[in-house]
This record gives sequence, structure tokens and C-alpha cells, in this order.
Amino acid sequence: MDNVMDKIVSLAKRRGFVFPSSEIYGGINSCWDYGPLGSRMKNNVKRAWWKAMTQMRDDIEGLDAAILMHPRVWEASGHVENFTDPLVDCKTCKARFRADKLDMVQCPKKPSKHPGEHHECELTEPRLFNLMFKTFMGPVEEDASVVYLRPETAQGIYVNFDNVRVSSRQKVPFGIAQIGKAFRNEITPGNFIFRTREFEQMEMQFFVKPGTDMEWLEHWKGVRMQWYHDHGIRPEKLRFHTHEGKELAHYAKAAYDIEYEFPFGWQELEGIHNRSDFDLGQHQKFSGKKLEYFDEATKEKYLPYIVETSAGCDRSLLTFLVDAYREDEQEGEVRVSLALHPLLAPIKAAVFPLVKKDGLPEIAHQIVAELRPHMEVFYDESGAVGRRYRRMDEVGTPFCMTVDSETLANQSVTVRERDTLLQERINIADLKDHLRRKIEG
Repeated sequence: MDNVMDKIVSLAKRRGFVFPSSEIYGGINSCWDYGPLGSRMKNNVKRAWWKAMTQMRDDIEGLDAAILMHPRVWEASGHVENFTDPLVDCKTCKARFRADKLDMVQCPKKPSKHPGEHHECELTEPRLFNLMFKTFMGPVEEDASVVYLRPETAQGIYVNFDNVRVSSRQKVPFGIAQIGKAFRNEITPGNFIFRTREFEQMEMQFFVKPGTDMEWLEHWKGVRMQWYHDHGIRPEKLRFHTHEGKELAHYAKAAYDIEYEFPFGWQELEGIHNRSDFDLGQHQKFSGKKLEYFDEATKEKYLPYIVETSAGCDRSLLTFLVDAYREDEQEGEVRVSLALHPLLAPIKAAVFPLVKKDGLPEIAHQIVAELRPHMEVFYDESGAVGRRYRRMDEVGTPFCMTVDSETLANQSVTVRERDTLLQERINIADLKDHLRRKIEG
């Protein structure tokens, strides 16, 4: 399939997944709004992650920390000093680029007055550019009131390590999970919602005894890779990338990325890092508060190591859309469908009356009302049934039900599956349980 990303961006806008932010004013670079279907799907992604991380485990607690934090947090974490990218400007075309991603001999835009000719570019010397958004707390803009929009959710977890541990009566090893907004003033955002300046993270920090950290790192590598498999991502499209040498962050003892093969190449989907005791050590040093853990069983006191899993919700949603995109020919027409896992699909089931008479719309509405408390349902009576199927296929709806004349005779409906196109008759009384088994199974 050619131009897959263009097709997905077009579908996302047309069908209400993702809109350019502030579009009526010309938009704002690399900021996006989630429409009716996009907001549903995004919530489904977050719900699936949260369930796997907290509901299905007794060793991970949830947290929702504030976006604005004490400025010293970011000094302790190293973000004030180290959270920078090298920036260069092209004096010829006035464009701005990351120096570490650039051939310093030639500007990527290759500005020219004539086709086929390139002018020599004059690039500025690289200078460091901090990616944190700065704002002011209080009525007066002065240095004492400077605060930052958090560039990650992890620090809110670290500073609450003791609060969560004591209040939940957890013992090491245990984790803290959080979903929340983060902000980075990226120099080169792009590829739709892959890299944006405002995004949502799904992070879990797992606190372990030193010496067991590499074992736990391997454990979480397997768990997180399996989560993507379980939610429909094709295994051949996923791989691990090992950080080595200069790739390793200053805090990392070991680090891996789960990468996905996007149409624009292999890119990071999720990071899994052994952060050693750097984070708790820094916050203990800067705050003056002891964050050591005392193990009652062994009578040992130590600063826990941290194994982190860090995924972007927006990037995960893009991955699910890209991986699910299908084109096939049906009855001489190209059928576009999203083969989304039913748990993630923004609409789980659609209900169609075959015609707008004979009491069929009333029965269809009754079915919708009975299913709505249990799943996202859509009612549609407009156009030919085949066209209604195509509309639902395009937004990833896994099941469509048609109410017809046979329904009047035996209280059954036709249930059609998106991926196989198979149809079967199901009694209305059995619909809820039938669909829930299919969705959850």
C-alpha cells in the first residue's frame, strides 16, 4: 500500500479520530485534538493499559500526580541541566534542525533558486536548547516563580514513592503506575501524532532490591512485548532495540526500546529501562528526605533500584491504527477496514434496521439501549446495508447487527464480523453475552 500514512491521516480527519488543533485559525504545529472516535479509542487504550498494570496485579498501585511541580524536582532529575537537544539554524532557508540528526554539510531542505541546483548552506554553530516549557506561578513574572510543565510523568512517581508505599502498605518489589499529560518543546516534531509537543504518557516505575534489577528488567521486557501482541499488533512488526554506548541515558544502567516498523521506518514505541538508584538518590539528596527502604524480613536498608516501562498513549494509538489498516477488494470496490482488537475499537457494535418500517427501527433502538451500558454501540439506518457495513469497517467496528423481517418472526438478528465477513443468526436475548465473549476473548 502506497502512502499509508497519508491515507491514515485522511481517514483520521474524515471519520473523527484526530483533528489539527485550532484548525479554524490555521492550526498550531504538532498539536492535535482527538475527535469523537479518537477520544473513545484513546480512552480504550488507556483503559487496557491501566487494567493490565493495576487491576490485574496486586504489586502495582496507581497515581495521578500534578503537572506543575516544585522547580527543584527538575534540578534533581537532571532535566534543567541535561534535557537538551543541539540546535542549528540554516541562514539560507531560515529552517531549524536538530544537529544530532543532521548532515552538517548540507541543509536538509537544500534551498535553491533553480530546479536541480543547490546553494551552499550556512548553518549556525550548534547550541543547546532545553526542551522544557517554562511558565510562571503567581501574578508576577519573576525568577522566583518560574515553574515548568512536566516533560515526563515519572518524577511525580519518584517524589511520591514513600507516600504510596506507606499508604498502600506495599513492600519492595512493587510498582507505581500513572497516565498523564507531558510537554516537550520538540525541535523536530512530526509524523502525525508520533512526536508531538503535548502528549500523554503511560508510565510504570517498579522499585526493586539492588541485585535483582536485571532479572526484573527481563521480566518487564517480556510482559510489555506480550501486551502489544495481546492487543493485536503483528509480532513481525515489533522488535527490541538495545541502547549501547552514548545511547544510554545518564541515569540508565541498561535500556531497551520496543520498536515498531512504521511506514516511515523502525521507531521507538516504548522504553524499558533499568534506572539504577539514580532517581531516588537524587531526590533524597536534593530534598533532604530519606527515601531508603527497610526490609523487615532481611533487616537490610537500601535505596531501591527502578525498572521503568514508559509508553506514549498517542504513539500507541497511532501504532494500533497503522497496524490495523487494511485494503482489500470486495465486489469490485476497495474496502478499507481497521482490524482493531475489539477492546480498542471505538465502536464495538453497530445496529442496522434493514428498512425504516415494519417496526424494525424500534427493535433496533431497543437492542442499542440494552447493549449501551456494556459497550460502545452505534445506530445507523441511513443508506444501503452494504454501505453501512463499509462505514463501520473503516472505523474498525468489529460487529454489525441487522434487524430484518426474520427478526419479527423469531427474535434473532444477523451478526456480521468485520474481519472474516462471516454472518450468523443470534437470538436477541443472547446478544449481550455473545458479543462480550467475542470482545473480551
